[in-house]
Amino acid sequence: MGWQTPAKIAFIGSHSVRKTNAVHAFASTVGRAGRSVEVGREVVRFNPLGLNEGATAEAQLWVLMAQVQQELELRRRAEVLVTDRSVVDNFAYFLRVTDGADPFEVEPLIRSWATTYDLFVRLLPDVALQADGVRSTNDAFRDEIEAILDRIIPTYIQPDRLIEVRASEVTESFDWWAVAERLAELVGEELRPIAQPSALVDSSAGRAGRKRK
Repeated sequence: MGWQTPAKIAFIGSHSVRKTNAVHAFASTVGRAGRSVEVGREVVRFNPLGLNEGATAEAQLWVLMAQVQQELELRRRAEVLVTDRSVVDNFAYFLRVTDGADPFEVEPLIRSWATTYDLFVRLLPDVALQADGVRSTNDAFRDEIEAILDRIIPTYIQPDRLIEVRASEVTESFDWWAVAERLAELVGEELRPIAQPSALVDSSAGRAGRKRK
């Protein structure tokens, strides 16, 4: 039976902190539990107005609006929506460009929209920046964003809806199951692992063996 309440989880942080890897690993974990999943991509990569240190206030406004639009489009397509970024961390980039000002008066939207996420996972930057052809490799730039995040996260995210994970922990061996269970708990649903084929074979063999006795 499907979940009655769709869930939304956002993986947030500055850049080059393995958010995208975490997003897909988490989505795979939820999918293996038999739940339908949609993944929201990092919209800044499609920004026609520029990004990184040279981004303008208009460019960051585009990112915020595109983030909201994407989430609106994907929200009801699956039981779980997993997003690569949220309005909160994208707002940090906006505030850096505007020196903390709000020329387009988007703060009320950010405050309201932040409540639509059931859970946030913040990836902490304990890994070196790596060139990917899109994001900046400037350490000072990433440090600026992290400082803004440290300041605004307590304003927009409740402590019981925030999990922090070091970027270096995001490897193939990281177990996302506890995070998936926490998300399910927050929306009042259950998450149960699906028995693996080998387990089903072993169980059938055991039943067959008992019948022959």
